[in-house]
Parts: sequence; structure tokens; C-alpha cells
Amino acid sequence: MTTAGVPATRLPVWRALEAHYQQVRGLHLSQLFADDPGRGERLSLEAVGLYLDYSKNRVTDETLTLLLRLAQEARLAERIEAMFQGEKINVTEQRAVLHVALRAPQGESIHLDGKDVVPEVHAVLDRMAEFSQRVRSGVWRGATGKRIKNVVNIGIGGSDLGPVMAYEALKHYSDRSLTLRFVSNVDGTDFAEATSDLDPAETLFIVASKTFTTLETMTNAQTARAWSLAVLRDEEAIAKHFVAVSTNAKAVEAFGIDTANMFGFWDWVGGRYSMESAIGLSTMIAIGPDNFRAMLAGSHAMDEHFRTTPFERNLPVLLGLLGIWYTDFFGAETVAVLPYDQYLKRFPAYLQQLTMESNGKHVTLEGATVDYATGPVYWGEPGTNGQHSFYQLIHQGTRLIPCDLIGFCQSLNPLGEHHDILMSNVFAQAEALAFGKTAEQVKAEGTPDWLVPHRTFEGNRPTNVILADRLTPEILGSLITLYEHMVFAQGVIWDIDSFDQWGVELGKVLAMRIIPELASETEPALAHDSSTNHLIRRYRRLKGTS
Repeated sequence: MTTAGVPATRLPVWRALEAHYQQVRGLHLSQLFADDPGRGERLSLEAVGLYLDYSKNRVTDETLTLLLRLAQEARLAERIEAMFQGEKINVTEQRAVLHVALRAPQGESIHLDGKDVVPEVHAVLDRMAEFSQRVRSGVWRGATGKRIKNVVNIGIGGSDLGPVMAYEALKHYSDRSLTLRFVSNVDGTDFAEATSDLDPAETLFIVASKTFTTLETMTNAQTARAWSLAVLRDEEAIAKHFVAVSTNAKAVEAFGIDTANMFGFWDWVGGRYSMESAIGLSTMIAIGPDNFRAMLAGSHAMDEHFRTTPFERNLPVLLGLLGIWYTDFFGAETVAVLPYDQYLKRFPAYLQQLTMESNGKHVTLEGATVDYATGPVYWGEPGTNGQHSFYQLIHQGTRLIPCDLIGFCQSLNPLGEHHDILMSNVFAQAEALAFGKTAEQVKAEGTPDWLVPHRTFEGNRPTNVILADRLTPEILGSLITLYEHMVFAQGVIWDIDSFDQWGVELGKVLAMRIIPELASETEPALAHDSSTNHLIRRYRRLKGTS
């Protein structure tokens, strides 16, 4: 097993980067471009269907050289190979991290504990494809003989964010005779609104929970079961209207689901990396097995790029290093991801879990407290909507917010001048953020002196522009995997475990303690802090139980 690395600040190159930052932090992008007219072409890369223009970053050639040294000193190449070789790099849970196996083609081999896992992956994919085709073709019927018209995915976290993002991103390729809905929140409103216009006789539920014990998922699943039986009135009907993505056959069978319709996955697939496993069954039903496999092919192509390409031309590595440059040296606390495609409206939310659950860590692999910043906050909305809400702060606020702008050269829905207008904003925003508008330029427009400060833009706001020809299943796979591996590269350099998520546990444990205190018909003896005790008593009083 590969051992833990060295905390980032103890790497020799870190001191060099700190000194270099002091030298270049005042450099303006306008000067960098003036000194290097070919910078825009030179600082760009193309691979796996994605074109990255990273020229509008506050970096010099020396910056990039030092950042690449940082990756080398952190033993990133060794850690990448350890992941692909099935070593247990998730050290706190003693697990391998093999989501790359989910998209490995037949005939390739990826071994875990001496066993090739690729055949198992394809066996599940084949079962998913067979089931999806039965639903899509109408062969699979509900208990009353009606065709399934509605598919409702019940999950939370990685069992929801990935599938709903992929469905929305690839909706152009979906079967429009099927209605897809996603339920995740334990708030009853989520279930009520998702099912309010559906007929139980035409509805299939996919319950996605590895253990089949996740509180939110199983609460919603039991509600779905009762909702179905209120109309279908036959326990035998459950097997026709529910399937499971789980590994707990006993619990699945007790629920009433035929275990022949249980689709499994493995401990070496983390939840936020699972959308290309059986967790993506709803996506496959929507877009069909061929498109799903095309998405896997795009992911695999990016896997191979990440694994084999020298770091200076490696898209995930460069994105990861640039992110560290801003997080740890400029003190940037957030990153905005701004997709200029309405189909990618859920992509920023998906990235929030991928990035922040992975790298929101405060101790190293060996358990020492870090003395440097890790995982920034990721956020964003589709352009051009965001331009009319939060871009003001990015342009003229007091915080440095690096941005990734994502666009496509061809629209899936060409309408008049819409796409030219949309894409003009990608290029204009990157230009405006980089170069701004000086007071002299504002004055030259005849602006009164008192108004000049308000209309001046400092610029020097860094951006990456990511372009692809069009949004296809392959490109979505490449894009997802680009960010997956960026997160891993950063985690290696920060010497943290990007694949555990202990931070979600404490609140869940305390909630299980509080639930009976809220539901009890008699006044419970409370032993929380005074604030929590008071809130519980107030809730019970207003709820009407005390």
C-alpha cells in the first residue's frame, strides 16, 4: 500500500512558491498579455474533446514550473498509479478507490486483491441494460398491466446528485415518453410534489441505498410504498413497481422487492463517484444503454489522459494546480463554475458534493492538523442567468473568485441568434474579468468624475474557459471525470483523504437521538445543551405534542 505523503507546506517547493507569490501577486493580466502576444494560444490545451484556455490565470511560466514541481514532490504520479492499481488509498476506511473500473472497457483488467473487477462491472451493466430496455420498450408492465410511464429515483447525496445531474444534462437524448423524477429530501414536500400528478399503476420507483438503511432514502421509500399500495392494494404489486440499487438482499426482499431486480455495486465505489455504476440506472432508462455506454467511454478516455499524459499537458492536473495556487497563496475561498448551457443547470450542485465532500478536510492522511487551506467552496449557476445576479460581486467585489466558464460551440437546440448571443457572453465575461476597465477608459467615455470610481473595473480576475464542440454523452463523461481527477490531484498535494466523508456522520447520529424526543407523546427528559433543549421544547409545543 502506498504510504501517506508529506504535508504540503513541508514540501521544499512550497517555500519557493511562497517567495514567488510575493514577486508576482501584483502582476496584472493586461501586462502579462501585453508582454506575450501569443499567450492566449500558448497557454491552452486540447484533449478528450475538451479545449482548455488557461491563459487568463495570474501565472507566469515560472509559476507553472513551480506548480508542476509541487505535483512531482507530492508524488502525484505515484498516487495516480496506486489508485489505478487498486491500492487502498482511502486510508481511513481501508478501501480501494476504483470508480475508474466502472468505465473500463471489456477486455481491460483492473485488479483488487488479486481479482479482476472489470467482468463484474460489465455483468451489472448488462443487467442494467436488459432491464432498461424492458422498461423503455414497454415489456415491463405494472401490476395492473399498464405500461410504465414514470420513473422516480429515491436516493440522497451521490445516489441523487449524480443521476439527476446526468439526466438533466442529457435530457436532449432522453425518451420523452417517460417522466423522470428524483426524490432525495426527507422533507415530505419533496415526495409529495414529485408524485402529485403521477398514477401509481404507471410508476416505477428505484430505491438507491447501498445498505438499504439510509434514513432519508428509506423514509421516502416507505412513503412511496404506502402511496403505491393505497391505489394498487396488493402487496404483490410492490415487486412490479419497485427495484433496488443496493447490496442488502435481506432488507430488499423484506421490503417486497424481488432480489432479481436488485442491482449491486461495491465498497470501492464512493457515493459521489457512483453515478456511472448501478446508481445510474435511472439515467440509463432515460437515455438508453447506448448513450449511457458512450458516457462511460468519455470518462474512460479522460481516465487514460489523466493516467498517461505528462503533467504539463494534463488537464485535471493543471486545473488542480491552478486551484491550489489561488486557494493557498492568494487566499481565494471559493470557485465559481459557470456552465453556459441550460442542460448543465445541475452541474454546479453536483460539483459541490464532489469537491467539498472530497476535500473539505482539516487533517492529513496521518491525522495531523493541516496548517494550510484545503477544499474551497464551489458554487455557480448557468450563464447568462448568473450575470444578472452574482457576477457583480465577481467583477467589482472585494473577494477574489476564480471562475470556470464552460461552453459549447454548437447548440443542441439552435434557435435564431440565441447561441451566438450566449457564447458571446462566455468570451466577453472572461475578457472583462481579466482586463477590466481603467479609470482613464471610463473618463474617455465622458463619464463625470464623481461616477468614475463606480464604473471602473479592476480586472485581474482569473478564469478558465472550457469549450467542447457540443454536449454529448461522451463529452459529459469527459467533463465529469476531468473534475473527479482534479479533486484527487488536489487531495494528494494537500495530503488528505479525498475519499472518506466522516464529516456527515455526527449530525446523523445526533438526529437519530433527537427523532424520538420530537415524536414522544410524553415530555422527554432532555440532556442536550440549553439551546437545543429549548428548540426541541418549542417545536413540540407548536407541533401540539406537549
